[in-house]
Amino acid sequence: MTLVSLDDIRAAAGRVQGTALRTPVLPLPWPGPAPAHPFWIKCESLQPMGAFKIRGAYNMLAQLPSEARARGVITYSSGNHGQGVAMAAQAMGAPAVVVMPTTAPGVKVDGVKRYGAEVIFAGTTSLDRQQRAEEEAAARGLTIIPPFDHPMVIAGQGTLALEVLEQVPDTGTIYVPMGGGGIIAGVATAVKLTRPDVRVVGVEPEGAAKMRAALDAGQPVTLPHTASIADGIMNMRAGAVTFAHVQRYVDAVVAVPDAAIAAAVGWLYRNARLVVEPSGAATTAAITLGLGEPHGVVVAVVSGGNVQPEKFATYITGTAASG
Repeated sequence: MTLVSLDDIRAAAGRVQGTALRTPVLPLPWPGPAPAHPFWIKCESLQPMGAFKIRGAYNMLAQLPSEARARGVITYSSGNHGQGVAMAAQAMGAPAVVVMPTTAPGVKVDGVKRYGAEVIFAGTTSLDRQQRAEEEAAARGLTIIPPFDHPMVIAGQGTLALEVLEQVPDTGTIYVPMGGGGIIAGVATAVKLTRPDVRVVGVEPEGAAKMRAALDAGQPVTLPHTASIADGIMNMRAGAVTFAHVQRYVDAVVAVPDAAIAAAVGWLYRNARLVVEPSGAATTAAITLGLGEPHGVVVAVVSGGNVQPEKFATYITGTAASG
């Protein structure tokens, strides 16, 4: 398998410039156990559609032949990638369809529709919506924009790491959330091919530890069940392409419980005044638990901020039920 290159990621950075924001980094108090480390967060929750996903979606759509864009694109997503594809497609004048789970948060469904995409609901798992998307693509002549397991998507997500290394040049460890693996694959590749001394830690929910299972098995495996408040990283299976990048470039993979994720949402609100969804707070949660063996200056990627207001209220007040 050919892995994404640093040149691929640099080229993607040129494509997404002007659409994806160069999001800020913020210094915050150390949230973990002693010894304390200088701590920064990369605020991808401040992207126009509220998550890093615009990077990979735009990078792939920008490389499609014009006739493919004219026919339209389709993706399958729990929400953030769907919004990224919808926003990118709208910017390029392409029709878009997003297959979402019946359990998708309303804020993410509304976001997809706001960018003019058609929404189809299918099941509750990533496999349910992937199957429906493939059926629709075949029937309607649409091009599939995968949510994570594609080199163009991975390269787009990796552009945020190039920014981090410029914004925090003395970065020693970077924590990255993991769903299907698109963001961790892109970030780890950009980091290790630029600064191999930087430690890369992937974070997933305990209730959806699909990358840990893949590493233990030596290949992606399908979990029989997933459950977590972090809906954006609750995939049942890691991608084949993303898994290959994780094997090559990621130093550690850790899993965090829902209670720690909910607490981290509240911590980020109190200390950074940010609205962060559970998937985006997983990295901070891992640090609060002392996971990942951080070295030097630590950066946590806050990947998204699309959260239902009523759920967010329970996280910041400490009244959320554990998942």
